[in-house]
Amino acid sequence: MAIFVDKDTRLLVQGITGRDGMFHAISMREYGTQVAGGVTPGKGGQTIEGFAVFDSMDEAVRKTGANTSIVFVPERFAPDAVIEAADAGVKLVVCITEGLPVMDMLKIVSYLDKKGAKLIGPNCPGVISPGKSKVGILPGHIFKEGSVGVVSRSGTLTYELVWHITEAKMGQSTCVGIGGDPVIGSNFMDVLLMFKEDAETEAVVLVGEIGGSDEEEAAKFIKNELGKPAVAFIAGRTAPKGKRMGHAGAIISGSSGTAEDKVAALSAAGIPVAAEPAQIAGLLKEKL
Repeated sequence: MAIFVDKDTRLLVQGITGRDGMFHAISMREYGTQVAGGVTPGKGGQTIEGFAVFDSMDEAVRKTGANTSIVFVPERFAPDAVIEAADAGVKLVVCITEGLPVMDMLKIVSYLDKKGAKLIGPNCPGVISPGKSKVGILPGHIFKEGSVGVVSRSGTLTYELVWHITEAKMGQSTCVGIGGDPVIGSNFMDVLLMFKEDAETEAVVLVGEIGGSDEEEAAKFIKNELGKPAVAFIAGRTAPKGKRMGHAGAIISGSSGTAEDKVAALSAAGIPVAAEPAQIAGLLKEKL
């Protein structure tokens, strides 16, 4: 099954004629993703590196039957690009672009919910179901088909943890980088609910970080409703209070959002928390 993306995913790349858009369009196609083409206003009608380029998402969806899009559009245009994708009928939008204003994101999340479309990101590495489809900038060669679901606020930490899981001869069902901004399209709870219903996912790895209270809420859900073993890692244990670390959402405000709070909540829910990424595979083996 997998979640979000699979072999039926048919993808459009918004911003395909840019450097990053084209590089990753080729990479996703090489992985096996069905990349149906791309969209760059004013450059429609061309074929570049074998990809058909369209002027608008509406035209591209009508002509290709795409059901998913990925956004590599500069930050000042990215909010409109996400909304354009939803208006065209796309049911999953992955926004790689970072720097989207919080107020714009609040409007986008509400709008896509009304449209019945899911959003991953912004400021995220995307999603991959190993052996089926990759929609994002994740390095496909480190992933392996298997039964471990991974959901993470961090991109590079995801890669490190996945590498340890793969090296331990355990594969992944789907890996989702949700992004570390204050307002995102899909949070821990959204992804965990999908993992709960996914028959291919037998265990879950949650990668959190300082800031907010999403990890604490996820701990309650895992304990009471997930019904599958889970392990976790929390980044930012040495971060000073009041200083943003890496992600816009990774800031400790007052007495909340600390790594200690998150580790305590997860541990109290019976979820082992690794002190360092290399320990994740061992904790998983104890659970499976």
